[in-house]
Amino acid sequence: MTRGTHRGGLLRRHRDFRLLWCGETAGKFGASVTGVAMPLIGVTELHAGTFTVGLLTAATWSPWLIIGLPVGAWVDRNRRRPIMLAAAAVSFVLFAGVPVAAWAGQLSTGLLLAVALLTGTAAVFFQTAYSAYLPSILEPDDQPEGNAKLHGSAAAAQIAGLSSGGLVAQFAGAVNAMFANATTFLVSLLCLSGIHHREPRPTRTSRRSKTLVGDIGEGLRLVAGDPWLRTLTLFGATSNLALMGYQSILVVFLVRTVGLDPGPVGAIIAAAGAGGVAGALVARRVAARVGTARATLLFELGLPVFALLIPLTTDGAGALLFIAGGFCVSAGVVAGNVIKASFQQRYCPPELLGRLTATTAFLNYGTIPLGALLGGTLGEVLGVHAAMWITTAGVPLAGLLLLFSPIGRTRNLPTSGAVDASGVAYQRA
Repeated sequence: MTRGTHRGGLLRRHRDFRLLWCGETAGKFGASVTGVAMPLIGVTELHAGTFTVGLLTAATWSPWLIIGLPVGAWVDRNRRRPIMLAAAAVSFVLFAGVPVAAWAGQLSTGLLLAVALLTGTAAVFFQTAYSAYLPSILEPDDQPEGNAKLHGSAAAAQIAGLSSGGLVAQFAGAVNAMFANATTFLVSLLCLSGIHHREPRPTRTSRRSKTLVGDIGEGLRLVAGDPWLRTLTLFGATSNLALMGYQSILVVFLVRTVGLDPGPVGAIIAAAGAGGVAGALVARRVAARVGTARATLLFELGLPVFALLIPLTTDGAGALLFIAGGFCVSAGVVAGNVIKASFQQRYCPPELLGRLTATTAFLNYGTIPLGALLGGTLGEVLGVHAAMWITTAGVPLAGLLLLFSPIGRTRNLPTSGAVDASGVAYQRA
């Protein structure tokens, strides 16, 4: 492990972290461009309905439900960096293939769904390996700063990506915007290739299962048996259901209901996403002042109440309501993620991080395709405006799970002592 023995910020003194940060930030930028461009391709190029647009989002996230658990167990058995490199390479090829297919006259809804599904599969491998890889290059005391910088830059990249996606879609076409995403995965490949740190091959411990199924079970028992991990996972699953419920139909809402052009759509989504940068900047300071558990409640229950401003959005000055509501939601989500990531990395033993990441993601990300389908279905049955009211209301309601849990009765989240369902305590060495 590379030790941070010199004063100064991580980006200045830690070369490997700097490269990881650059690669991850580039990938987040490209993903944000796709988040605008792919629905716009469906709406403007393929004339897809609301349900089909929601289905595109669902296809992107559904691999977490299908392969999330075995991928987590498999990642813990292998070196993480080669997995990240392979996943980035696959994503580069797939995203670059969309405009090529369009030029050849082969672009269709089925092809777009296939690309969404396959790149979502690559994202499962990348994100699981990445979450388990980060602690291997940072000392525990550096991990909160590392998480804050990564989440903050991801939020900033999201702002730039969303804004760029809308502008590129308006002036060059939504299909050509996919080239921006492909390029960012090439940048990610180059950055990851330059990291000097090499992981040792994972070795079996006496406690480790001999089968992949046994490893999956160990991860499930860890989350189910620990009240802190269980609470945060259930909250994440419920919150993502509501978040994706409205985000999956957001472009349809802003273009067809509010009446905005693609360029302004990207701009106001980007402005709302600026809350993520603010959340990353203040997360550690607020947590240090009021405690990590209380800060989690503030960010995950207090700020999301402003999500109810989003359905009030109208053309013109009324777009400020969307920006205000989205800003608060983004700030709360990113700040909460910074605190949660640091908690998990210090609370869980390194040899179980891959399985913990995959198990929590299986539930947290697994509800995202369900939320996308929910938003699309509600939009078709009740109308887009009514669907926005229902799904945005679910965002603050999810925070009640934290309030009526051990998190609501303490000042700080614990820093060690993860316990599985059998009562076995996993203490950090």
